Amino acid sequence: MSLSSSSSSVEKDKKYFFHPFTALKAHESDGGKIIVEGKGSTLTDSQGNKILDGMAGLWCVNLGYGNTELAGAIDAQVKKLSYYHSFSGMGTDLAGQLSEQIINMCPVPMSKVFFGNSGSDANDTNVKIVWFYNNAIGRPNKKKIISRTRGYHGVTIMSAGLTGLKNLHDGFDLPLSTVRHVRPPHRLWEKAPGATDAQFAQTLADELETLILAEGPDTVAAFIAEPIQAAGGVIVPPNEYFPAITKVLKKYDILLIADEVVTGFGRLGQMFGTETFAMQPDIITIAKGLTSAYIPLSGSVVSEKIWSVLRDGSVQYGAFGHGYTYSAHPVAAACALKNLEIIKRDKLTETTTKQGKLLHELLQNYFANHPLVGEIRGQGLIGAIELVANKETPKPFDPALKVAPQMARRSMELGVLTRALPASDTLSFSPPFIVTDSELEVIVKTVHQAVNEIGKELGLYS
Repeated sequence: MSLSSSSSSVEKDKKYFFHPFTALKAHESDGGKIIVEGKGSTLTDSQGNKILDGMAGLWCVNLGYGNTELAGAIDAQVKKLSYYHSFSGMGTDLAGQLSEQIINMCPVPMSKVFFGNSGSDANDTNVKIVWFYNNAIGRPNKKKIISRTRGYHGVTIMSAGLTGLKNLHDGFDLPLSTVRHVRPPHRLWEKAPGATDAQFAQTLADELETLILAEGPDTVAAFIAEPIQAAGGVIVPPNEYFPAITKVLKKYDILLIADEVVTGFGRLGQMFGTETFAMQPDIITIAKGLTSAYIPLSGSVVSEKIWSVLRDGSVQYGAFGHGYTYSAHPVAAACALKNLEIIKRDKLTETTTKQGKLLHELLQNYFANHPLVGEIRGQGLIGAIELVANKETPKPFDPALKVAPQMARRSMELGVLTRALPASDTLSFSPPFIVTDSELEVIVKTVHQAVNEIGKELGLYS
């Protein structure tokens, strides 16, 4: 791309494109970065700069950019059957094949898969399923959904409310009245001094029970949780956390929705985070890694307990009144089938275990003794560093300083994409599964350089 066409791309982007999650006024003035090409773990921008992607897009390009097998599967399906809907019992040959594969992969018994287009719409689907379920069994008041602060579940009207991040609520009149939040298992800021992980987990479970009792158990329908809270800070729960939470949910007959949009399909070294953290979900949300983001596809995976009620409820309510034009889109399904085939064939869960171990060794080597780093977190091929104003007695920076965003921008200027996460000064790492050892070293080393440069420019340390 020539310099003039590069400039034209930036100007058209500023003039016509409404960006998500963007400071709109600043972008209209200054513009952003235009990506034009990707191969493996490397992107190329409109000016010809090469950038290592330490985030796999948005935690999602698991097989890396430019995979010819995925491109071939998409191309072949477009030529064979580019589209057909799945309403009124219609469908294509691929929807059942893909559903079977997903069900067989799940670490807990599940029954059916409902397909959508994004993790956001999948979590809206999940809430509608939960509400339909309770109506069908004669519990019309059991509709509230409990989520966690710092959780991320999407940006549609319901899922944005479930998301426990303030900037997704302000200005949008959210969350809706049926949503409640509890504290996350964030050791750095939430765990009492001297408490063990088991004690911390039990405290959070007790707080959940207190909220359920205050709201009325007959009004609380479900609890939604990511195995690891990704966008909220890469928050890894204690091993005791989900068993303690599950005990409370079962006591009050409350459903568990496991949001596996980021963790599903191998990022933690196992196919699902549900398995890693001993969760017992009634519904599993899937998206991102299902197609390695080559084409939009999401799913709501439901248990037989849920399915049997939905099936029998259709006698009372008629045809299930929910779905999307693009549910189980055949091109997306073909891409997902090939993606899952590659993950299994190439044993990429073993790769993420190996590369994840190296990632965390590098994070420890570069940041364990850094004066601005209060905690290093993560598991498998996902990690984060949280920046603090005081390391010995952890104290957060004034958000107005925008410490992590400045460091993320500097890292991009130096040729590596990390991400500054909302609600905290946290920099995250979630590279493609195919990232090499040398690329991982460059990613962590470059972010370290960015942290040092911005830290000194801001006078945070000498």
